[in-house]
Amino acid sequence: MQVTIIGGGSYQWSPKLIADLLSLPSLAGVHLVLEDIDPVPLEKMGDIARIADDKLGAKSTVSTTTDQRRALEGADFVVVTISTGGFTSMAVDIDVPARHGIHQSVGDSIGPGGISRALRNIPVLAGIGLDMEDQCPDAWLLNITNPMTTLTRTVCRETRVNTVGLCHEVGGFCMDLAIAFGKPHTAVRPVIMGINHFPVITELDVDGRDGFEMVAELVDELGGLESLAPEPGREEAEPFSKLDFARRHLLKLTLLDRWGALLGANDRHLAEFMPSVLTEESGWGATYGIELTPMARREEHQAEFIAEVDAVLAGKEELATWDSGEMVAPVIDSLITGTRRELPLNRPNTGQCPDLPTDAVVEAMCVVDADGIRGRDVASAPAPFAELVRRHVAVQEMTVEAALTGNRALAHQAFALDPLAGRGDLRETEAMVEELIAGTAKWLPQFS
Repeated sequence: MQVTIIGGGSYQWSPKLIADLLSLPSLAGVHLVLEDIDPVPLEKMGDIARIADDKLGAKSTVSTTTDQRRALEGADFVVVTISTGGFTSMAVDIDVPARHGIHQSVGDSIGPGGISRALRNIPVLAGIGLDMEDQCPDAWLLNITNPMTTLTRTVCRETRVNTVGLCHEVGGFCMDLAIAFGKPHTAVRPVIMGINHFPVITELDVDGRDGFEMVAELVDELGGLESLAPEPGREEAEPFSKLDFARRHLLKLTLLDRWGALLGANDRHLAEFMPSVLTEESGWGATYGIELTPMARREEHQAEFIAEVDAVLAGKEELATWDSGEMVAPVIDSLITGTRRELPLNRPNTGQCPDLPTDAVVEAMCVVDADGIRGRDVASAPAPFAELVRRHVAVQEMTVEAALTGNRALAHQAFALDPLAGRGDLRETEAMVEELIAGTAKWLPQFS
């Protein structure tokens, strides 16, 4: 069995994914191939993999390469974790829109930053898929790179490769719910529809009870939504308490009250899908407890990941090998062993989300076993959510087409249609788009 990680030099992703994979009995003796365009972190991750193998007794073999086609040859599973242009390009995604009055809490999925990121990543994902058709046509591609929806859609549209997008957001929120209500994680069973980072929970069972009612009761118990809004000098909530849960998820609790369903992603992601949230009036999301993440903070986080890896390699720290909570290893295990798992995954719409176009990549609860991956439920959302998701799907479809064809006019249309990117004056939006394309031109040969 061979697992290949494209972007295998990632300081953030590779250590945890390697530990998860080598912990699986079903992957005992696996050949792990790490590929990256940067040989420096790549060699470090090769050493991390060998340390993990020794610690876990996985009897694996490890190889590293900067040759993508060579890395894919003979693979059974391909995990993609890349960031075309790295922090250099990401800084453009964040800083240019800010100069035009659009502040993003994340900037990697939708809005101006998400579309800009998609335009340079989509051709790269298409290339990976085409190389897989030549080198490992029967392999599964497991994508954890953002923008999740457009990148997964690209490979599904342009190739015959079995492809799935994996995101931990729904699982993380369900874990938060379980802790808040003092229940095991398995007691929380959602039904969802939507797209990545905006998954609408249309039904929620918590140990046999209506989860929506339980959440509403929790808000009432804490004094109502108004009592949860951030205020200077307000006492900190005890970690993992009901109050802590409610404050961290204030936006989605507000939308449950207004629109009748919960959303299953972090509020920082959700805010970008709704232009009425990241506004000057809200302090760019501060009213809901949402903080913007400047590039300096992202660079601090990256420095922490690098320091952790270097400490392990220097023998100063033990490599963490506990379950990371990511779904790469569980999905692979179910496909190999047939163990049935029900997971929130991103796949083409074949009826699981009737509000959305056929073949659009949607996030829904899926069954994974030896027969593959398929939707578990058929779910429709309340009208406001459904309409908002449809709008974003339309933008994402236009973004994929623009990125693959180099159609500059279509790219402009995608930005203008996006609720966050296109909320200002049309000429201002057009100027912003041209600045984004110019600032990331190195990674956009299709627009040259």
